[in-house]
Amino acid sequence: MISCRSLTKTYLSAGRPLTVLKNISLTIESGDFTAIVGPSGSGKTTLLGLLAGLDRPTEGEVSIDGLDLGKLTEDERARLRGERIGFVFQSFHLIPTLTARENVQVPLELRGVSDPAQADELLTRVGLGDRSHHYPAQLSGGEQQRVAIARAFSNRPKIVFADEPTGNLDASTGATVIDLLSSFNREMGTTLVLVTHDTDLASRAHRVIRLADGAVVGDSVA
Repeated sequence: MISCRSLTKTYLSAGRPLTVLKNISLTIESGDFTAIVGPSGSGKTTLLGLLAGLDRPTEGEVSIDGLDLGKLTEDERARLRGERIGFVFQSFHLIPTLTARENVQVPLELRGVSDPAQADELLTRVGLGDRSHHYPAQLSGGEQQRVAIARAFSNRPKIVFADEPTGNLDASTGATVIDLLSSFNREMGTTLVLVTHDTDLASRAHRVIRLADGAVVGDSVA
């Protein structure tokens, strides 16, 4: 489902090159639940952004579902993300002027589809069936993240990327969020790639890839 070869990312910092990722090659199979872990600054989020097509590598190649991202235009990459990829972020990224139901419907409406019933079904699935008309400001952090999870799965994506999805939550609420992501992975067969610094949460994954200083230093399967 996801593969990268000789992936390197270099930025200019104070006029000097700073290499954040160094020659990374890996493959993630369809339906896998993979965690990418490492200390702050190890390149976790940069790697996720490259695998998701949100950024372009300095060197190397990334393929998603058989498509070479380097050969796609920006519009084609955006279309790929809209049709096949869902995202869950640390800070939720809900639209404050939309209700929970309307936030869940956003990926569908971007594709010209309106399906309030599906949005309600997903909100019920994450335990928020009675909160569909509430706005983000009326929801707790854990509730907002559950809305974000429902939104990520609303277009039945082949892949969901989750970047520190429990980073702004307490331990108990974070465990609930991981439970939901894991259950969606099992039930829908969606490939799940989780970035986290929390090794306990990462242990829930089928596979753990460890980064340090921009390189893979460990790759283990449960």
